[in-house]
Amino acid sequence: MTLSSLGWDDAFAHQFQPYTADGLFPGRVALEHKHAYELLGAFGPAAAECTGKLLHAAATRAALPAVGDWVAVRLRPGEARADIHAILPRRTKFSRRAAGADAVEQIVAANIDTVLLVTALDQDFNLRRIERYLAVAWESGARPVVVLNKADLHPEPAGAQAEVEAIAIGTPVVTLSATRDDPCESLAPWLQPGRTLAFLGSSGVGKSTLINQLLGSDRQLTRSISNAVGKGRHTTTRRELMVAPSGALILDTPGMRELQLWNINAGTLDTTFADIAALAAQCRFRDCTHRAEPDCAIQAALADGTLDFERWQSFQKLQREQAYAARKADPHLAHEARAEWKRLHKAARQQARFKNR
Repeated sequence: MTLSSLGWDDAFAHQFQPYTADGLFPGRVALEHKHAYELLGAFGPAAAECTGKLLHAAATRAALPAVGDWVAVRLRPGEARADIHAILPRRTKFSRRAAGADAVEQIVAANIDTVLLVTALDQDFNLRRIERYLAVAWESGARPVVVLNKADLHPEPAGAQAEVEAIAIGTPVVTLSATRDDPCESLAPWLQPGRTLAFLGSSGVGKSTLINQLLGSDRQLTRSISNAVGKGRHTTTRRELMVAPSGALILDTPGMRELQLWNINAGTLDTTFADIAALAAQCRFRDCTHRAEPDCAIQAALADGTLDFERWQSFQKLQREQAYAARKADPHLAHEARAEWKRLHKAARQQARFKNR
């Protein structure tokens, strides 16, 4: 196993130079346990732990290694074990807000080249969910590809693909059946040696079946479709980086029951909803709220059916979530939002008193 086969390149080598003088070696995180990691490197596979210094310096969980990260390690003499001293800057990262009341970033995968957003053409097929995944994928810095699996369960898979292509503007869409087609052929453009692909999607969409086909073995556990709900069932319970026979690196992830946004910026939403951004640019007023202003291109498109109302609602919902996530993550923004709310509330009270005089 060579570093280049694991995705190493000149840019990572340049970042690693300060650690070479300290006798450290590069390794890539293939599997994350609760307090330990499994690495791949030119030294072979090795179990690893973070040094106390690295743990102490990490202000958040996101500052610790994640699957896909490149790390600087010191090998323990005579053991297949290592100590992680540092994490190289992440080229890309797929993040979401962790479940719970606190605003905490959870890094799903790092240094991904292509995000394969897998959805099933069964009863779980949902265009709005695909839009949400696309927004997070574009924010990660990786290139998204939508994979419509279980095409054999849909009466018109070509029609479903056309629907997805209409909302996934500028994103390749691949339709297949993992149990009947050859995913290695369908996904060949992205299965390049040293390239890292992350499979993401809801529970039961068939990611593990696809990955088994790409790996040429039943590496990942799979389960049959549930007769009760007519869709697949969750099997993967951890994130793991694996090397496929094609030389591509495959990262499987557990199915996500929820995908809360984390630090999605306005530019990313404009990329995901490029059609809406183009319409908004045609409004008469630059600060148009798209409610009652004259010559609003958004309202005109909604009226004549050019813009689907559900897509517009999806965009607005993600905008609200984006603003909420930003306030939770940034105390300054939260303070500004509270101050603005107090100002509006005070103005409303004053206006009410004036009317009652």
